[in-house]
Amino acid sequence: MGGQIAHLWCISATPVGGLYLKPPARRRAGVSISMYKIAVLIDGGHLRVLARKAGHNYIPDYIEKVAHACIMPDETLLRALYYDCAPFRGEVPLPVSGERKSFEGSDAWLKDLASRDLIAVRLGVLKFRGWQPKRTPLLPEIPKDADFEPRFEQKGVDMRIGLDVAIFADSRSVDRVAFITNDTDCVPAMKHARKAGLQVVMVTFPGRRCASELLWHSDFERRIAWPAP
Repeated sequence: MGGQIAHLWCISATPVGGLYLKPPARRRAGVSISMYKIAVLIDGGHLRVLARKAGHNYIPDYIEKVAHACIMPDETLLRALYYDCAPFRGEVPLPVSGERKSFEGSDAWLKDLASRDLIAVRLGVLKFRGWQPKRTPLLPEIPKDADFEPRFEQKGVDMRIGLDVAIFADSRSVDRVAFITNDTDCVPAMKHARKAGLQVVMVTFPGRRCASELLWHSDFERRIAWPAP
């Protein structure tokens, strides 16, 4: 398993921005096989939607399994980087009555994930952007608070992905970067990585396709099965 390989070689793994070393070789049946160091970059918002649609419980254990499922036998994991936002916490006025509604989301699961071996969590900020109708046209004629749902926007996630890719590319601390995302804002970072000599991998899941622009600027599409729970 990729996770086992990662643990066997983690003593030699360099941190982000560390000195690049030539991939080590191992022997299988008398044949020398090059090992490629890889970083897995996970867009949490994207993975969460796909995993839940596929019927999986989105918890740290499962996110860790997905990260290791991306690793091939000729690769060793430097680090899996998970990008997301902590749940929104605060009070906002309801859209019709004006009464205050409190959001009390917990980030305990993100702290749990960050404590795992070879996993780093990068957090943006979740901003409240008002209320939107649950359905249109808005019914009944006199709307109620229950007819609306909150709208949130992630801020800073794309920037953090781009910065990490730039560091990997400029330091050559990995040979490959694998993306789990469908956000075309990642294209400039992918292009920078390829220009620096890194190979870019797009990870996709059964029955799902990623944006064409992402495939145009990657070297491989790696279709993986959902890990068993």
